[in-house]
Amino acid sequence: ALDADRQALVEVEQSRDAEQKALDAAQNALSDLSARLSGKQARAEQIRHRVEGLERDAEELRQQLTEGAQEMDEARRRLHESLAAIEDLSRQREALVSRRDTLRGELDAARSAAGAARNAMHEIALRVESMRSSEDSLRSGIGRMQSQLGELEQRCRTLQSAIADAEAPLAEQQQRLEAQLQERSAVEKTLSEARSALEAIDQALRELEQARHTSEESVQTARSRLDQVRMDRQEVVVRSRTLEEQLAESGFERSLLESEMPAEAEVTGWQARVETIENRIQRLGPINLAAIDEFKEQGERMAYLDRQHDDVSKSLATLEEAIRKIDRETRTRFKETFDRVDGGFKELFPKLFGGGHAYLEMTGEDLLDTGVTVMARPPGKRNTSIHLLSGGEKALTAVALVFAIFRLNPAPFCMLDEVDAPLDDANVGRYSALVKDMSEHVQFIFITHNKVTMEIANQLSGVTMHEPGVSRLVTVDVEEAAALAAI
Repeated sequence: ALDADRQALVEVEQSRDAEQKALDAAQNALSDLSARLSGKQARAEQIRHRVEGLERDAEELRQQLTEGAQEMDEARRRLHESLAAIEDLSRQREALVSRRDTLRGELDAARSAAGAARNAMHEIALRVESMRSSEDSLRSGIGRMQSQLGELEQRCRTLQSAIADAEAPLAEQQQRLEAQLQERSAVEKTLSEARSALEAIDQALRELEQARHTSEESVQTARSRLDQVRMDRQEVVVRSRTLEEQLAESGFERSLLESEMPAEAEVTGWQARVETIENRIQRLGPINLAAIDEFKEQGERMAYLDRQHDDVSKSLATLEEAIRKIDRETRTRFKETFDRVDGGFKELFPKLFGGGHAYLEMTGEDLLDTGVTVMARPPGKRNTSIHLLSGGEKALTAVALVFAIFRLNPAPFCMLDEVDAPLDDANVGRYSALVKDMSEHVQFIFITHNKVTMEIANQLSGVTMHEPGVSRLVTVDVEEAAALAAI
């Protein structure tokens, strides 16, 4: 009965070991699925957060673009109004320019008339001076003649007194008297002629003075017109300078405006239009003096928003360029990594299984969103699903994939926790050989109960329990133990 019980106990323990192995395989598969599920969930959560952030950024950018578009429309409207005002000013300027040219012509004519009047006045002044000289000479001649006449009269009186006193012969005295009288008549005739000539000279002088006054009045009139023309010209110059300053402030060029001005533009039409605009402005009511400050403030805000919009656009372009660059780099590196891992997987899978083939396959076209499918077919099997693989085959497939990744980017060490538990001796041998080969580049720490796997270890560490509840760590250097065994 004891032997039968022992045999039953052995069978139960074997059944328990088989169930434990199946449970361990199921737990390993569950752990793999949990890890993959956690990774997928973390990936999905990360993608969701990234999508939400991108949606928020896109919404903010759309709002900013909408506001920028509205402000751009308002700025365009103001620009069109400014261009229309500048066009009106340019038309007024053309009218002023034509008026300035007319005034210049009148000014030149007035200058010519003033010059002619000045020359005529100079000639009249010369004639007046010459006549004054003639008058002075005549006056001096008349003075001399009057003095001579006085002397003659004095002499006549002297002679008469002498005749009366001396009672000279009458014939001689009569002859002398007649001679003196004839001389007096000649002198009086000359004096009368001189007086007539003097009166003619005075008349001519008065006429010349009247002509001079007329010329001076003409010159004064010409000077008044010249001063008025100068004032009009100064006003035109000031208005022209004002228009030039306005054009300079508005940023337009005069030559460009003149070239764009229509050839059929007329002053009367523009004046009528100006009157119409003035009437419309008067109908608008009082002017808002704060509009300039408000316009300046809004212009500064517009410039600030334009700068912000440009900065946002540049930042967006830079961000998009960085995203494209990162995407290109990610695609390139992912493709390179995928190809190298796929090549290592194709190489390691036949070594672990003693045949068969396996490869990696992407599930999508976009390298940024694609998944990776492991396609494995052990020798002698035509499996269509991962569920058709045994626990050992799944373990070896995972080891081949992990080792392929380690070949690409070796880590300082790798821990293997009872990977060989579901494997038979042949698979354990191939697995141990691969671990031994990989140990040249990676340090392996593995937990195992298999003696074949223990044989490849350089250092063994075990836990024993000599007394119930008391664990003890035992370490064995395999090389040193082999050397002692050889002795």
